[in-house]
Amino acid sequence: MIPFHEIKIGDYVIADNDGDKKQGEVTNINGDEKQICVDTDQEFWYELDQLSGIPLDEKQLMDLKFEKQLNADGSIKYMKGAFRILLHQKDNFSTFEIWYRDERRHITSPIFVHNLQNHYAELTKVHLNDEAFA
Repeated sequence: MIPFHEIKIGDYVIADNDGDKKQGEVTNINGDEKQICVDTDQEFWYELDQLSGIPLDEKQLMDLKFEKQLNADGSIKYMKGAFRILLHQKDNFSTFEIWYRDERRHITSPIFVHNLQNHYAELTKVHLNDEAFA
């Protein structure tokens, strides 16, 4: 279950409809009822206990249109515009750095795609989605 305060319109989550789990995008939030509308090819309203995060990994970054750069020291940099993610070890998303311009954040535990979207929005003032950077 995702804490209600973490969910923003545009976030990507997994919605569970009676065991049928699909990835979708949050399209609306009802704060009074604490319900979330998710588009998984069709829009439905979900309770918080029906939603879960999508673990952040390289596939998700590629789906979000990040570019990948392999560094000589074995680290990997993912880039989308001026936003950067630096993994010190291949496929190790348990500790990494993100930055945008002069603001840097150290992530010290695995996060979900919606968490990355929230960091990205806080730093860039633009919501992270799967559109290519213009």
